[in-house]
Amino acid sequence: MLRVSLSDDFDAASLMETDDQLSYRQSGIGDDVLKHLRLGRWSLQGQIDLHGLTRDEAREAQGGFLDNAGKRGWRSVRVVHGKGHGSPGKQPVLKGKVQRWLAQMKEVLAFAQASGPQGGAGALVVLLAGLGQAR
Repeated sequence: MLRVSLSDDFDAASLMETDDQLSYRQSGIGDDVLKHLRLGRWSLQGQIDLHGLTRDEAREAQGGFLDNAGKRGWRSVRVVHGKGHGSPGKQPVLKGKVQRWLAQMKEVLAFAQASGPQGGAGALVVLLAGLGQAR
């Protein structure tokens, strides 16, 4: 079911901030939220590592993880997609897909590339809506 609802072809670029570190925020979410995400000021309540998964497996795993995180009332999580070093041609496959999928989910208020100690270019820190707050 999730596979059908999240498109690989969704153009998330128009929704994302184009600064030195890729980020996304829903309308109404302030710049300070992105700053705090980038600096690692949100306490992470969970993470998922998508290394080694196919595109379809990663989409399902990420969706299930975020659904579970929402049910637990988690607000800040990390999604590790990797840097692509193990991909054909050393080009990341999941990185762009994960960003597109996250931008399509109403529960995702914002995300930013993780700071170095949190995974850097191989991970995103995601801010989720609280219980009953999905926009």
